[in-house]
Amino acid sequence: MRRIHHRTCHLCEAMCGINIHLDGERIVRIEGDKIDPLSQGHICPKAVALQDLHTDPDRLRQPVIREGDRFRAVSWDEALDAAADGLRRVREAHGRNAVGVYQGNPTVHNYGNVLFGISLVRALGTRNRFSATSVDQLPHHFVSFHCLGHQLLLPVPDIDRTDVLLMLGANPAASNGSLMSAGDVRRRLKGIVQRGGRVVLLDPRRTESAALATEHHFIRPGTDALFLASMLQVVFEEGLDDPGRCPVSQIDALRIAVAPYPPERTAALTGIPSETVRDLARSVARTSRAVVYGRMGTSTQRFGATCQWLILALNVVTGHLDTPGGAMFTSPAVDIVAGVFGMEKPGSHGRWTSRVRGVAEVGGELPVSVLAEEITTPGEGQIRAMLTMAGNPVLSTPDGRALAAALEDLDFMVSLDPYINETTRHANVILPPASPLTRDHYDLVFLALAVRNTVKWSPPMVPRPPSERHDWEVMVALEQRLQTRRGPAVWTERTVRKWLGPSGVLDLALRTGAHGGWLGLSGLSLQRLREAPHGIDLGPLEPCLPARLRTEDQTVHLAPPALLRDLPRLESTLDAPPDERPFRLIGRRHLRSNNSWMHNSERLVKGKDRCTLWMHPDDAAAVGLTAGAVAHVESRVGAVSVAVQPTDAMMRGVVSLPHGWGHNRKGVRLRVASAHPGVSINDLTDPNDLDEGCGNAVLNGVPVRVSLGQVPPVVRSG
Repeated sequence: MRRIHHRTCHLCEAMCGINIHLDGERIVRIEGDKIDPLSQGHICPKAVALQDLHTDPDRLRQPVIREGDRFRAVSWDEALDAAADGLRRVREAHGRNAVGVYQGNPTVHNYGNVLFGISLVRALGTRNRFSATSVDQLPHHFVSFHCLGHQLLLPVPDIDRTDVLLMLGANPAASNGSLMSAGDVRRRLKGIVQRGGRVVLLDPRRTESAALATEHHFIRPGTDALFLASMLQVVFEEGLDDPGRCPVSQIDALRIAVAPYPPERTAALTGIPSETVRDLARSVARTSRAVVYGRMGTSTQRFGATCQWLILALNVVTGHLDTPGGAMFTSPAVDIVAGVFGMEKPGSHGRWTSRVRGVAEVGGELPVSVLAEEITTPGEGQIRAMLTMAGNPVLSTPDGRALAAALEDLDFMVSLDPYINETTRHANVILPPASPLTRDHYDLVFLALAVRNTVKWSPPMVPRPPSERHDWEVMVALEQRLQTRRGPAVWTERTVRKWLGPSGVLDLALRTGAHGGWLGLSGLSLQRLREAPHGIDLGPLEPCLPARLRTEDQTVHLAPPALLRDLPRLESTLDAPPDERPFRLIGRRHLRSNNSWMHNSERLVKGKDRCTLWMHPDDAAAVGLTAGAVAHVESRVGAVSVAVQPTDAMMRGVVSLPHGWGHNRKGVRLRVASAHPGVSINDLTDPNDLDEGCGNAVLNGVPVRVSLGQVPPVVRSG
């Protein structure tokens, strides 16, 4: 029987609405949903590949246990018992902190995983908690915690109404928006230009988004904080500061902090002429609807936290926080800032530190850059067992080779993952979740980061096979086996969650949320969302300050000590000697790729090789490289050999590799990906190179040497 299943794509932050055409349970076609209130029919190649993930023969359908170099399929009871017993043995022998936890990016695209993962991690009771946050967006959370009072209170650009958009290190044309969920972002960027607005991009690479901007400026990797400090210095110097109705404190301290950074002093390092800095500062300050936005390029550098702080400060002091066309806060149907079953904590910083290097926790997690050393360094608190959930840190975190070697030394490891990949190949037990298309879907996190308030729930496309388990079911079963004596309140909360299930918790949150009305009788409920399969438009972003702030005095703290402390380190870069490695390595994203886990779809990886080293033609010629030649790229921690693609889209002195490749490790069971292995940029990134402000990994601006190299032998998966 033919039918159409209406759904939200769960593969990235854009939350595009899709129509999946089915013949029985067979997917015939996937297309964009023109009625979806957020994406309005937009779709990208990844959404079409959902059917490949659903039917992928490499996806595990039942648990496996490693025996030597092979995995043996087992029953759920045997696998869960083995997983719990192994983790319990390590915890009882060496203490609760001997178990480490890593949660990957796909976790936040699965609301059942979010709701029940919290409880499972708490059951382990370990301080050694890590996630993809500290290789991605930790600076945003760090700044929101210190300046706004809650780590999840993240302002998003109101791009549908802005007239000036200044972007740094962001490529929404490839990402579809990041911490700015915006289906069909290309249409939205074009809309700014069509209404006479200005879209300015600063990036060391002329990206896909540059083609949609009114202007693009090359900026040297790692110098964005200097540029932003100069922008603020101009705003204050020329009397352009006016926070408007936004309640602020510490503005004088901010004024003093940025005074040493006039654009004439920073231009030589950033590559941005002083007159351009002044022009941009005046444009942002004098335009009533303007916003500054920075993403991966600004977050994953040595001054990521400082960048995000200064971006927030620019939006505040020019009167563009909490105003239409500026940086605004969402009013989601389920408010994660208000708290949803365990997500109520505003955040934290420095409650404990890592054992080896003494790096401070942020938001209850340690930076993943310290994970390998916490495994390999003997002593009390050494990590001897790991639980990884929906993550592949061997490819996504610094010095993946060292981390892989560390994982091999663990006493025990459990992975909740559908694949035997570069990380899970080290696990003793793999617990695979069922296909995402067999579960319901609600974007608990990303609806709170969207450029327009909408709400949508998707039912399962097809029933879950009886032999498979959803992520949340696996988590509940594992937690039950790990459970020891605990207080009745915690037991009650866990029992209620299990009884309600994800959809029951969601229904309760919808009914009691801002749009729910009295028990949902006149507002939102899960039933109402069932009756609106294309989603419901809740309207544009609306001003909400000071009520939305979580600081004690309900003001935006513009100069918190935790951020001021890092400014001497920034100023020291103005006189720093040149590095012995002359090139700066940056990452890049492609519309057909999504971190490390979309490369097993033939339709996404076919065609020309996309894992190549981009560099300016003059730089390539200077080291004797031509198009297609193999370059040897060396950093402090490692080296890779990769084909060169000269292009004037690169700034001189900067080279670029894409993220998420490197599928040539032994024991990986990803047949398509292994046929297109590429190299891992994180075999070059350095775990010792941290943003000292917040602990985020430095993935952009990595010093490297580039020379003529040799093609290494490709190691196929076992």
